[in-house]
Amino acid sequence: MDNFYIIANSDKDRNFELTGKICDYLTSRGKKNTYQKYDENCYNYADADKVPEGTECVIVLGGDGTLIQAARDLSGLNIPVFGVNIGTLGYLTEIEGEHVLDAIDLLIEDKFYLDERMILHGSVYRGDKLIYSDFALNDIVINRVGPLQVINFDIYVNDEFLISYPADGLIVSTPTGSTAYNLSAGGPIVNPQTDIVVVTPVCPHVLNKSSIIFDGTDELQVRMTDSRNGKEERVVTFDGSNYINLISGDRIIIHKSDKTAKFIRSKKHNFLEILRNKLS
Repeated sequence: MDNFYIIANSDKDRNFELTGKICDYLTSRGKKNTYQKYDENCYNYADADKVPEGTECVIVLGGDGTLIQAARDLSGLNIPVFGVNIGTLGYLTEIEGEHVLDAIDLLIEDKFYLDERMILHGSVYRGDKLIYSDFALNDIVINRVGPLQVINFDIYVNDEFLISYPADGLIVSTPTGSTAYNLSAGGPIVNPQTDIVVVTPVCPHVLNKSSIIFDGTDELQVRMTDSRNGKEERVVTFDGSNYINLISGDRIIIHKSDKTAKFIRSKKHNFLEILRNKLS
C-alpha cells in the first residue's frame, strides 16, 4: 500500500498527536497521506467526499464507535478501513494505539487480511412517501421514548405477515452487531462471516421471547400499529446515532445492502478465539 487516509476522533486523539505521528512516519516511508478530523461533538460522520482518489487504506483512530461510523459512511468507496483503538472499547478495532507503527509496516508490505462484513439498509415510509433511509453496520433499533408504555408493531417477511409484538422495542441486527445491543437483550451470538439477519424483541409482552434468524436475502418490514396511549413516542435508530421519529402507520423496510464494510486485519479472523475472550 502507498496511499493512506487518516480519520481521527479529536475527542480521543487530543491535539491529533497520534495522527501527526502516523503522518510523519508514513511520509518518512515515502507514502502519501492526509487526514480528516472526526469530532463526535460536532460532526458525527466521516466525509466520503474528502477522501482523495487513489486512497488504498483508511486508518481510523478512536474506539469501536468511531470505526463503525467511518465504515458506514465510507462503504460506498470500497476502500478497506484499519481501526486503531484509542478509546475504551476495542472489539472491532484491530490494534492498540501504541502498536500502530508496527502495524503500518505490515500494511505497507501488504501483509494483511480483509474481513468483509454485511451492512443493513433501512427505509422509513409514511404512507407511500419515503421520509428517511440509512445504513447500519451493527443494528437498526426501534425504541420507545417518553413514559413507560409498550409499543406495538407487526413484522412481515418478504411481504408475508409473521407476528405482532407489544414490546419495549425491536432490534434488527447484522452478525457484526449480534454481540452489541442484541446480546444484551438476550439475542444469540452469531459468527460475523455468516449471511443472516437477527431479529430480537426487547422485553416483549408475550410468552414467546425468542429471537428469530432470517437469511440475508430476506426483506423485513416492520409496521407501526396504533399507540395504546395515543401518543406517538417511538423512534428508529441506525447504529445508535442517526434516528427519526415514528408514528402509527409508518413502515420500516430492512434488507441487506449491496454495500459492505471491509476491515483490514493483521491476521485471519478467528471467531472462536474472539468468542472465548469475550466470554471470559
